[in-house]
Parts: sequence; C-alpha cells; structure tokens
Amino acid sequence: MLERRDSYASLIRDFRWNIPERFNIGTAVSDRWAASDPGRTALLDYRAEGEAQRLSFGELAARSNALANGLRELGVRRGDRVALLLPQSFETAIAHIAIYKLGAIAVPLALLFGMEALEYRLQAAGAKSVVTSAAGLAKIRRIADRPPGLELIVSIDGADGEAIDFHRLVADHSPHFSAEDTGPDDPAMMIFTSGTTGPPKGALHGHRVLLGHLPGVQTHHEFLPQPGDLLWTPADWAWAGGLLNVLLPGLYFGVPVVAGRFEKFDPEAALGLAEKMRVRNAFIPPTALRMLRTVPDIGRRFRLDLRTVGSGGESLGRETFEWARAEFGITINEFYGQTECNLVLSSCAAIGVSRAGAIGKAVPGHTVAVIGEDGQRMKAGEAGQIAILRPDPVMFLGYWQDEQATAKKFIGDWLTTGDQGIEDEDGYVHFFGRDDDVITSAGFRIGPGEIEDCLTGHPAIALAAAVGKPDAMRTEIVKAYVVLKDGTAASEALAEEIKLWVRERLSAHEYPREVEFIDEMPLTTTGKVIRRIFRDRARAEAGV
Repeated sequence: MLERRDSYASLIRDFRWNIPERFNIGTAVSDRWAASDPGRTALLDYRAEGEAQRLSFGELAARSNALANGLRELGVRRGDRVALLLPQSFETAIAHIAIYKLGAIAVPLALLFGMEALEYRLQAAGAKSVVTSAAGLAKIRRIADRPPGLELIVSIDGADGEAIDFHRLVADHSPHFSAEDTGPDDPAMMIFTSGTTGPPKGALHGHRVLLGHLPGVQTHHEFLPQPGDLLWTPADWAWAGGLLNVLLPGLYFGVPVVAGRFEKFDPEAALGLAEKMRVRNAFIPPTALRMLRTVPDIGRRFRLDLRTVGSGGESLGRETFEWARAEFGITINEFYGQTECNLVLSSCAAIGVSRAGAIGKAVPGHTVAVIGEDGQRMKAGEAGQIAILRPDPVMFLGYWQDEQATAKKFIGDWLTTGDQGIEDEDGYVHFFGRDDDVITSAGFRIGPGEIEDCLTGHPAIALAAAVGKPDAMRTEIVKAYVVLKDGTAASEALAEEIKLWVRERLSAHEYPREVEFIDEMPLTTTGKVIRRIFRDRARAEAGV
C-alpha cells in the first residue's frame, strides 16, 4: 500500500511489492473488513427516487459465504468457469466474491453483448455456470446453440423454469464458509479483450491481479483512502476498468462503492447520481467525459463534491483535460493499461505528476517503456510501442487455452501492448493510438485521439471518430465522422468550419480533409469508439 510522499521520485525509490504466499481476492475484500468492522458500509445501491440501499461488509461476507455454499452444493468446483452477466448491483459483488472463495474462475460479461458475442465467450471460456438477471437470461435463451457445458443458471430476478433463484440460494445456506486455500498465481478471473483489433481473447488473471492494481488506484485517486472517500464509475463492472479499478480495490481499501444501473450512459443522469450520492472519487472514461461536455451549466445545476477523477481506456486529450479542470476545479488524473496488464501508467496531480496530453508516468512497482521492434528502448521523443517488463503482479497469466497467442504478446520479457506512444525527456508517456489506428499522411504518423479530442471541443459536436482514408497522394488523409449535438443541423458550411477548427488548433497535417455527419457513434462495451468500422467504411469509399 502506497504512503503519501513529497515526490514521485521518493515513491519509486521506496516502493516494494509485498505479495503473500497465500492470497484470495474474496476474503481480502470482504472477510477482512467483516472481522474488524462488520457494520462498515461496503456498497450503496443508487436509486434515482428514494434512498439508496446499503450493504455492510458483515452482510457482504455472510451473503457471499452462503452463495459459495449454495454453488458448491450445485456442483461448482475449484477451477470451474462461472460467467457473470449482470448490471452494477449488490448481487454482482456478492457473486464475484463467492466465486473467488470457491477457487473458481469468474468470467464477467457485459449485458450489452448480443447473442453471438455471448455465445462466443461462453463457449470460449467453457463456462459451466452463469449468474445473470432476467435480461441476461432472455439473451441466453435466444442463443441458437446453447454451449454444451453450460449446466447451471442462477438468476438474481427469481426462479424461472431452468433458472435457480439467487436470493433463495443465499437464504437457504449457511453464512459460514472456509475459502479455498489459493495462492497469488492461482486463476481467479478471465476477462475478455475488447476485440477491437481481432477476435476477443480470454485474459486469465491470478488472485495477485488485485494487489497489482492497488498502487495505480492509489496514485490516480491521490492516495485513496482518505476520510469521506466514496467511489463510483459509469463503466461496466464486467470491464477490467470497472471491476479492477473501482469495485474490488474500493472494497479492499474499505471505501464504499456506489452501484448505479444505467443501460446506456446518460450524462445528465450520471451528474444526478454524483450529486445525490456525494461521490468523492470517480473513474470516468474519456468518451463519457466528452459526453459530459454537452451538458449546459453543470456548475449551476449540480452540486458536486468530487475530490478525484481518474480517466483511462483511451487518450483523454488536452481539450478535455483543460475543460474538466475548469468545470470541476480538479485535475483529471489520466492512467493507462490494458486487459492483459492494467494500470501501469498514471498521473497524480497531488505529487506534481500531471501534464495535459500525456498519460502520466510509470506507477511505482511497474517498469514501462517505449520499445522498438527489436525490444530495445527508444530514445526520448522517438515513437515506438508501449511495453511492460515481466514479472509484474498485475500481468495476466496468459490467454485461455492459447499458448501461441500468449507467446506472441511478448518480445523477450517485454509484454507488448500494440499501442503506439513516445516518452518525453521528463519521463511522461504520450499515447497516440493502436498500431491499426495510427494514420500515416504525407510522411506524418498521426494519432486519432488528439484529433477526436479537438473535434469534441467544437460547440456543435457531441462525439467524433478520426480514421485514415487511403489517398493516392498522401498515403492517407484524415477523415472525421461526427455526431452533432441535439438541435444542430449538418451542413457543408459546418463541415468547413469544423475543418478550420482543427487546423487552427492542431496543425495543417492533422485536420480532417473530409467530415461526414452520422446519427450515432458505435462504441464498445467499455465506451471506446469502434474505429475499425470507420476504417473499413473509409477504405470501401476509396475503393480499397
């Protein structure tokens, strides 16, 4: 656990990992607090109308124990994969903890997935059981070919034919359970990659992954926990960002976590939740922050009590960084990682590690570099691939049943991210896109994130995507796909105004030479723009 230091240098110098020989995520985030402070608030379930419901650590430990007993009686064993298809809720946290205590492997899946996406992941994971809601159960029943190994369905919305009632299972079993004796490298969870650059792969993590996340969580929340801290994120808890940046670290540190059920991110509703629940610490992905920019008069209409806001998942960008500082009166602490090795770079304004347009610096305990194809570090200012040195507690065990793909992820002992960046003279890492996202135009390598951030600074634009369109003269030109704010009409004049807006703020080689207005922006379940769709569209337009 990090302690407050006067400087980043002292944190790096003094930090040492302390990974115990035996460790179980389930007991660490519930039983530990239940023993010392059972009445302490663990979770708050937000309701737009009425008071929020509260769950204590004592109740969390007892209910997860009861569910573990029930699942074991139904045949769930150590190493079995148990899928979770659930919204943010008490039941989601209880199910995760029960699975870890059983020594089984949690497979979180997003409710936004369609039937084909669900079928693929259930089959790839070899899931034996699933804990879900009525909405998730309806999707599972629509899968044409039910995964043959899926034997047990537990529903948080009551028994329904083949589904077993979650709450009855908890009520009917003992609140006492002896967790499996697990080590830090024993499998705990399988999180599927987003699939933006290829078929999703199941990244398998050991119980140590939670400990590996803690320094990064503490830095971007400026030495969490502090008195009065309260965590919330609009990110799905099925995503590594929601689960491992918020839910599990919050419980580990004894900081209450807010569960808010939103089928789709609504900026007004999100601000209402933050105001009502008096959220102090939030993880808000860049796309969600850009959507908040569309809400007028935030300071006048909402009384917020934010102490820290972290943002990650894609590049935040200078425009959004500066807007958030002016609007909320705090500095957004950007951070970076990916499903296989999350939260390895971070900003921390409290110790002076903050720079607009940069992700941050290496989190204490992690060795991060920008490397070339030969695995050698690039010089300051030279572009290369962001990579993390193994061994590292936050690093995945490997891709599920795919040793070849796991091996390809490494150059020597460097885990490669597929993300392009540079490290400046001061050690800040600047991210400018995945290999497939980088635009090559007239000899320049251009990251789409900065262009998209600049575009969303335009008063008429809600969301934007920038991709390279093949061009005979320049190799590629920048093309922008834009969703306008409500009440704004598309026109040629507006398109020209948008081009000029970017040209004046960035450079002559980065502005979009083509602007296309669209009605809706396709996003992944983690809130990232699916640029692949637009790359394919632009290539088709160019006849490639």
